[in-house]
Amino acid sequence: MAEAHQAVGFQFTVGPNGVDIKLSEEVIKNIYLSGVTAWKKRAIQFKNGVLAGVYPASPSSWLIVVIAIMSTLYIRIDPSLGMIDSIKENLPQRDYMSAQTRAVLSAILFATGLWLFLIYLLRYSLKALLSYHGWIFESHGKMSSCTKVWLSLVKMFSGRRPLLYSFQASLPRLPVPNVADTIHRYLESVRPLLDSKKYKQMEILANEFKDSKAPQLQRYLILKSWWATNYVSDWWEEYIYLRSRSPIMVNSNFYIMDLLYLTPTHRQAARAGNVVHAMLQYRRKLERGEHAPLRALGTVPMCSSQMERMFNTTRIPGIETDIVQHLTDRKHLVVYHKGRFFQVWLYTGGRHLLPSELEMQFQRILNDTTEPQPGELKLAALTSGNRIPWARARVKYFCQGVNKTSLDAIESAAFFLTLDDETQGYDPAKTGSLDSYAKSLLHGKCYDRWFDKSFTLISYPNGKMGVNAEHSWADAPIVGHMWEFVLATDCFHLGYTEEGHCKGDVNKGLPHPTRLQWQIPKECQEVIETSFQLAKEIADDVDFHGYLFTEFGKGLIKKCRTSPDAFIQLGLQLAQFRDQGVFCLTYESSMTRMFRDGRTETVRSCTPEAVAFVRAMEDTRATNAERLAIFRKAADKHQNMYRLAMTGSGIDRHLFCLYIMSKYLGVDSPFLKQVLSEPWKLSTSQTPQQQLNLIDINKFPKYVGAGGGFGPVADDGYGVSYIIIGENLITFHISSKFSSPATDSCRFGQNIRKAMLDIQELFRPENHKRTVEQMKPMENGKKQL
Repeated sequence: MAEAHQAVGFQFTVGPNGVDIKLSEEVIKNIYLSGVTAWKKRAIQFKNGVLAGVYPASPSSWLIVVIAIMSTLYIRIDPSLGMIDSIKENLPQRDYMSAQTRAVLSAILFATGLWLFLIYLLRYSLKALLSYHGWIFESHGKMSSCTKVWLSLVKMFSGRRPLLYSFQASLPRLPVPNVADTIHRYLESVRPLLDSKKYKQMEILANEFKDSKAPQLQRYLILKSWWATNYVSDWWEEYIYLRSRSPIMVNSNFYIMDLLYLTPTHRQAARAGNVVHAMLQYRRKLERGEHAPLRALGTVPMCSSQMERMFNTTRIPGIETDIVQHLTDRKHLVVYHKGRFFQVWLYTGGRHLLPSELEMQFQRILNDTTEPQPGELKLAALTSGNRIPWARARVKYFCQGVNKTSLDAIESAAFFLTLDDETQGYDPAKTGSLDSYAKSLLHGKCYDRWFDKSFTLISYPNGKMGVNAEHSWADAPIVGHMWEFVLATDCFHLGYTEEGHCKGDVNKGLPHPTRLQWQIPKECQEVIETSFQLAKEIADDVDFHGYLFTEFGKGLIKKCRTSPDAFIQLGLQLAQFRDQGVFCLTYESSMTRMFRDGRTETVRSCTPEAVAFVRAMEDTRATNAERLAIFRKAADKHQNMYRLAMTGSGIDRHLFCLYIMSKYLGVDSPFLKQVLSEPWKLSTSQTPQQQLNLIDINKFPKYVGAGGGFGPVADDGYGVSYIIIGENLITFHISSKFSSPATDSCRFGQNIRKAMLDIQELFRPENHKRTVEQMKPMENGKKQL
């Protein structure tokens, strides 16, 4: 075949006249261009590494300092206070230099030292400024003079045009909270969940721990915080994610959906081609560190370290613990379609494949009619079952031969792509379409996603897309950042032809995708089937309901002068109580990325103030005015808890680390055991949107994402992910288990709707009164809007 000949760089034959060597011009050209591209990439990475390394200064500032110091030599002023002369006297080989040469070299060395000192001074000044978090506790729209001055100083010390990792060295470390404060907040959080007797017992355990064992554990934890960049993140990744031996499908992985209302093209291969090309563009900017860092208020930088492992990353199973394997500069991806695995190269001639070329490659796979090899169809089910059988099978059956070669191709791929054969996506005319779409992204058929890859990109026959992401390497906002870039690039930069194909010429000379080869024995096939049956049981038990709340959104909530997140969280508390008749421990995820290597913290949303509000809503004797007053107290309390979590004063990560430290030191703590064993029956998370602001959703209201979700955390509880989209839409992703008679995801969605509308009713008289006041005629007779 033509592609086989092109794959050969040279041929030689031995004859009577010697060796006849024939070189392939095309291959040699590709090798040359690949080398040029590689060196260019290294040069750009080196340049950007230097820029990030000296930030907030710049390399040009070194020249300015050198010129300034050199200028003093001519006006006979010594700003070094004798240091230049001291350097001059201690220069090696000074006898071979003229006096002028020694003076110039000494001045340059002193200027370089001064420049480095100023860089560290600027960096630590910025770190000290970023350690101030008073601004986050101020009321929305009200900024104190102190905060305004602080904000101006942060802008001044932040420099211009920062790269992705420019602020990493200036981010403060996550502080270790005071034990007494943490225990006080913990007891406050469980007070509404326990009766008087159980609360008294917990109080005794907590105070006993605080007075006896906590001081020793706290000292070691503070010591770790001084040594490590973050005292939580490494233990969180290892003990919460990597040491878990249960299936990661549903239990750990999460998903992100495509655009809610639009599909740019209904051609599966074309859409996959554009999206994969957009991901390659994102990866190139990521490897070069060229993405702009995310900043709160447009000024306060967030940690970007999680983004480093987005591509070329795989979770490798182990007997006791898994590891996260991250490689660099991977040039291929692996595609799964109808039980077959294909390797697709992403580069040709030193450049990315064009969208049209990727479309052609994916269409070749879709057109391929070959059958799966024995054991190949459900091979990926190994990644959806228990971790120990997968780890043993990997060592026994995939450590040599073609199995090792093919598995290495999957695990070293940039990411994993599934060309699905079932149509999915939101269809307003089809009941349950969002539910089916979510379940497909979350678990699929249990054997058609490689759940160990950092993420699996999923392409459907109708052009819809989605992502299933492994959780240990990063949190949802990181994947969401990439997905926003991809969707904006796909729709507004790459585009499609009128027929729905990718734009650009097609190079039909590209080698065809390569089938991965497998030799899977019967014993391994039995392990695969066992993993599949376990995964299928988990998947079939997921009760999912996607609900679009369109009655109102962020716009109306802000007019009520309250936090949209607090509004929704109190709505969830009201819905939970109406659904279950009791209050429960509630988990809301908050980020700690204002600190170096920060990930998440827990906000315990079921506060005493939230309980009081729910009881007031259910009390027929309470008036709306009374309920509204209690609501405002509960919302303020929730906002304060959220702010404490963001600024390193949360409850659960501190107690978690104290527990891990107690295990290392062999200290037994009944209090910590009790805390860590409490189930989260309501687990919630808000999916961030518009992190990049690449799409103006006011101008293009149909170009909005549907958010994402995750599986239920407790057997008899709910998992709720929500995304606040624009001004008039909130999307809820609700999960539970069919096996629990106490839960029903659809019912809970209706309870959420009713709770949101009931809370809105509390504001109607107040909104009407405010509107009337705003519409009063002004002195000139006009009306103020």
